[in-house]
Amino acid sequence: MNLKESINTKSLPKHIAIIMDGNGRWAKQKGLLRTVGHENGTKSVRETVEACAELGIENLTLYAFSTENWNRPKIEVQTLMKLLVSSLKKEIKTLEENDIKLTAIGCLNELPKKAHRELQEVIEKTKDNKRMCLTLALSYGSREEILNTVKKISAKVKNNIISLEKIDESVINEHLYTRNLPDVDLLIRTSGEQRISNFLLWQIAYAEFYFTPVLWPDFTKQCLYEAIIEYQKRERRFGKTSEQLN
Repeated sequence: MNLKESINTKSLPKHIAIIMDGNGRWAKQKGLLRTVGHENGTKSVRETVEACAELGIENLTLYAFSTENWNRPKIEVQTLMKLLVSSLKKEIKTLEENDIKLTAIGCLNELPKKAHRELQEVIEKTKDNKRMCLTLALSYGSREEILNTVKKISAKVKNNIISLEKIDESVINEHLYTRNLPDVDLLIRTSGEQRISNFLLWQIAYAEFYFTPVLWPDFTKQCLYEAIIEYQKRERRFGKTSEQLN
């Protein structure tokens, strides 16, 4: 059965977010260094981005590196940063040819200078692309994002730029890293783990969760199709009853 043909293209999630988990375990199972797992994970990134663009997904956000990941062994962090730079250089042509815009969220200034420079260059070169927005969460932590948002809004209240009475969800959204993105519709996590790991806590309020035992380096287009098909089977009520929706 062709899974892609089973997808209802009129009911696609507008925003898919993925926690790409399992690179290290994939490598360990094969008796390889964890860094080899990360290297193989880049293939799944490419395949997933291509699949989303082909389907017509408007927004894809990938959890590439968390604020907590800085605590990993130094050699692993260095490898991840080198992979980021090499991947950006390698994929810039593909992004441009496929009309995909790259953006990034997180404490980007904490990235090594070379990685930060390469990232900004690709963001600049692809900023006018329209087909899909690919967002990399780098040095990202949702609690840090929310804390940063509270500080920004508090400063505006203190300086009489905004009043307490005017603060609502839209004001909070405007101060998040994801201010230009819609809320997440479908959150996918690979490797069998079933937790959020400090990822887009505000933005996934009404997202559908899909957990798969597949380790990230083994995640293929078919895996993505399965997740979307499962998503389309669910009834999204947003607090309402089934009767109200019907």
